[in-house]
Amino acid sequence: MFSRRTSGILLHPTSFPGRFGIGDLGEAAYRFIDFLADSWQQVWQILPLGPTGYANSPYLSYSAFAGNPLLINLEWLASEGLLSEEDFANLPNFPEQTVDYDLAIAVKMPLLQKASQNFQRVASAERKAEFQQFCEAHAYWLDDYALFMALKETHKGQSWSQWDRAIAHREPQAIKNWTELLQSQIFYHKYLQAEFFRQWSSLRRYANEKGVQVFGDLPIYVAWDSADVWANRGIFVLDLKTDKPAMMAGVPPDYFSETGQLWGNPTYNWKQLEKTQFKWWIQRVEGMLDYVDIIRIDHFRGFEAFWAVLGGSTTAMKGKWVKAKGDEFFTLLAQELGDLPIVAEDLGVITPEVEALRDRFKLPGMKILHFAFDSDRANPFLPFNFTHRNCVVYTGTHDNNTTVGWFNARSPEDQQRVVDYLGCICPEGIHWSLIRLALSSVANCSIYPLQDLLGLGEEARMNLPGKAEGNWEWRYRFEELTPELRERLKYLTYLYGRAPY
Repeated sequence: MFSRRTSGILLHPTSFPGRFGIGDLGEAAYRFIDFLADSWQQVWQILPLGPTGYANSPYLSYSAFAGNPLLINLEWLASEGLLSEEDFANLPNFPEQTVDYDLAIAVKMPLLQKASQNFQRVASAERKAEFQQFCEAHAYWLDDYALFMALKETHKGQSWSQWDRAIAHREPQAIKNWTELLQSQIFYHKYLQAEFFRQWSSLRRYANEKGVQVFGDLPIYVAWDSADVWANRGIFVLDLKTDKPAMMAGVPPDYFSETGQLWGNPTYNWKQLEKTQFKWWIQRVEGMLDYVDIIRIDHFRGFEAFWAVLGGSTTAMKGKWVKAKGDEFFTLLAQELGDLPIVAEDLGVITPEVEALRDRFKLPGMKILHFAFDSDRANPFLPFNFTHRNCVVYTGTHDNNTTVGWFNARSPEDQQRVVDYLGCICPEGIHWSLIRLALSSVANCSIYPLQDLLGLGEEARMNLPGKAEGNWEWRYRFEELTPELRERLKYLTYLYGRAPY
């Protein structure tokens, strides 16, 4: 996976610049890959790619398998005659440096609907055959997902537990009746997935040809209101009367929250999963490897034991640790895949048992430099305490403040502790000091958010855990990826032995 010293950038595709209010898989994505390759970065890390629901969080998706239709590039469709430039004549004035999700949805989804209709009417026999091949190859999740989304629209966005019991519980006759009734909507959602996959596959191929690996993010849990839970109720811990989570996922009080984090996702019924030979989980990992080269499993510790909170709770303070079946699952997964292209997000309350599970399968863990300066010399995030090279070091992640924002928020005394460790702050600023620290560490891979390369402050933060709205919105501008930035990063990458040549 990381066979030599390497480095890369964390940037979600929604943050690309572009004319449609949200980053997509068009020209800006390819220009970013060029920037990565030209600055000798070999890894592009992204957040989950699924279709988002509540609060636009990529960690609360309607499907663990599907792609986000908002990332589809409309200009590509216009180049193939499915849309025209006239369709783009009256675009609103989108904000340049943030995503206005509501406005982007209002503009893009009707145009995607039009493209879907035109595809049925004018697409070549070859393109229609490609579409059919995609549907057949991905039928194991696509059929359920497309029906779920069509049903959700028909029920005006209601969660699946509010639908008529026959279809909520997937009675065969109800499935047959609704599938016949919603044929056109089902086709539309299948078309969106086929188009997303086509555009994403082209971009990933381009990245690989440039020597860049795509590093994806797989949340351990799925949203309760999702095709995954609706279609696989038996592998989740649900209340048999209400169909809502009987036990909810989260973490106890930690660095990010004094009351813990209550995510609300249903926990897994690991005993039932084991009876199926972990079929759904293995399909999920294999399906994701159709999109990416490396997978980060978010909240890896949940495979050893997970924090379970009673359904209906309002905080995660009162819960219990429940043992999972990670050893058994990863053993079967390794039999399927061989060496696992997986990075373990091993942050938070980590026990020796979690570390043993991670190390048994030789999975790299994570080191966050923002966490390194808040205790004594034994802090495991200080680079001189890294016990082995098999890890990924970050300045910060999508859940952290930017490095400039983080440093500015520290007290003068706490800032001085950072300076004392570094020796000084380099002339380019604290962000470059921490990037240098990451690059110079023994970790096999170092990653930094694009916001840190650009030296941006708290206003560019991607996510604040516990904040319900206003996250996931940051975007950069084309002109910010300057030749000077490229050359500085290229030089430091070479200096610290992470260049590909």
